[in-house]
Amino acid sequence: MKSSSPGGLVYSTDGGRMCPQCRRPLADCQCKAAARPVPAPGGVRVSRETKGRGGKAVTVVKGLPLDDNALAALGKQLRTACGSGGTVKDGVIEVQGDHCDRILAALDKLGHRAKRAGG
Repeated sequence: MKSSSPGGLVYSTDGGRMCPQCRRPLADCQCKAAARPVPAPGGVRVSRETKGRGGKAVTVVKGLPLDDNALAALGKQLRTACGSGGTVKDGVIEVQGDHCDRILAALDKLGHRAKRAGG
């Protein structure tokens, strides 16, 4: 009796973990490259958060329909425009400080329709 799962090679000593769809090493997986990012249902939102950061303000940009590399590049552009530090993790750009207006202007200039979220 055959199972409905694709099965096949899961680990190789040559390439390490294998992708179950394209059967290539995870580093060379073609599935991730073919998958297009899906825009968030609420659109692009820019908000200011302080929760869990010792009272320090962080500007958060969520909902950008970009892949990881493009998101990292945009995060770098936004941090440079604000003259501040920050990070990109889990599809969210975080910029240190309260820079909502500056980030909204920069996103508008780059063609992303963003709205301010929160108070």
